[in-house]
Formats: sequence, C-alpha cells, structure tokens
Amino acid sequence: MFRTVVTGFALAALMGGAAFAETFEVKMLNKGSDGERMVFEPAFVQAAPGDTIKFLASDKGHNAEVNKGMIPEGAEAFKGKINEEFEVTLDVEGVYGVICKPHFAMGMVMTIAVGDVEVPANFFEGRVPKKAKQRFEAQLGNL
Repeated sequence: MFRTVVTGFALAALMGGAAFAETFEVKMLNKGSDGERMVFEPAFVQAAPGDTIKFLASDKGHNAEVNKGMIPEGAEAFKGKINEEFEVTLDVEGVYGVICKPHFAMGMVMTIAVGDVEVPANFFEGRVPKKAKQRFEAQLGNL
C-alpha cells in the first residue's frame, strides 16, 4: 500500500510540470485593436519554458516564423504556413523574434520571451526593415 501511494505521488510530481504549462493564443491580423495594420496580437508574450504559442490565422495572407538570427542558441526554428493555424512549444529560454514573412517589411513582427531573460546583444545583427525594427524595439521594452 505504501509503495502504491509513493509511486502515485512520484508520478504526479513528474507530470505536474506539464499540467501547469500555459497556451498563449496569438492572432495574425490585417488590423489590430489599436488600429495598427499588419500585426500579431498580442505582439509580446512572456512565457515559461514548456509553454505553447498557438498562432491563429484570424485574417488571410499571414504566417508566423522565427526570424533567422533571432532565436536562442540551441532552440529549434519554426515556420508556419500561410493561412494556417499552428502551435509551437518553446522549451529553450531566450528571446524569439517572430515575423510574418509576407509582411515583414510592413512591421508585422512579435517578440516571445521565454524565462527571465534579457535582450541578446546580437538580436538585430541581420537585416531588419525599419518599421519591423521599430516594433521589435517597442516590444523589447517589456523585458
């Protein structure tokens, strides 16, 4: 009896972390609630390792993908298809720069911070259009 109870507690402890993981829904929109055009809403998500981001194809013509160079070391890149909803579970702590490939130049970007992190010094190393950089900088102010 004692062994059964201890085994049950051990299993509950191991599975307990997964039970507390959160799912954040992010809409891909032509126009946000604040009137801005070509946006992710919310544009910034503070997540914990193991949390899931669910991208919703709320308006047509959008996708979500991690921008090259804007991903923590050791993290796996992700790329959704245009007009399709998808989910990604983020296990590696760090800052993820997400773009809508067709609307990147128009500033359709979002930031996901996983864990208690700071902006990496090389976050803007690659080519980032002016409008996208402005929006990333505003989002990074949440860290």
